Amino acid sequence: MNILRKKDEILAALGNIRAIEKLHVDTHTEEKIKNISGIKIAESKQGQFWLDFQELNGFLFMNSTILSHLNLKTSRGTKITLLTKDYEIEIDSDEKEIDSDFSNVSNTWITKVSFIIDIKEREIIENRNFEEIEYQFKKEKLRFLVKK
Repeated sequence: MNILRKKDEILAALGNIRAIEKLHVDTHTEEKIKNISGIKIAESKQGQFWLDFQELNGFLFMNSTILSHLNLKTSRGTKITLLTKDYEIEIDSDEKEIDSDFSNVSNTWITKVSFIIDIKEREIIENRNFEEIEYQFKKEKLRFLVKK
């Protein structure tokens, strides 16, 4: 692998964009990953689910941060489902355009998504009265087990 790295270094010195991107160490995104605001509410082998709450103009927002090894970028919006033994609560994302940032240092994608929720949903989430969070995007699903 050392030969390939040397090749990339030579190509980068000559101005090859792909080689420059391969060699770039992304400290900005890595810093975001290390300093996530809120609390980690759920995790699995697929990643971690962090959240905090915010109130703006009478609307209650749940701001989530998802760390994963998958790119969760989509232009159709996402939704989460809170799964319990008795019922499911589906919550659609506030925005349709979801973007992920990649850190080549930890090989992790960080995705920020906000959801509009009501007081009852906030109480359920804060009290962790559910077992799993299912994050749905495109045709894929990530499942996270709640930390109690």
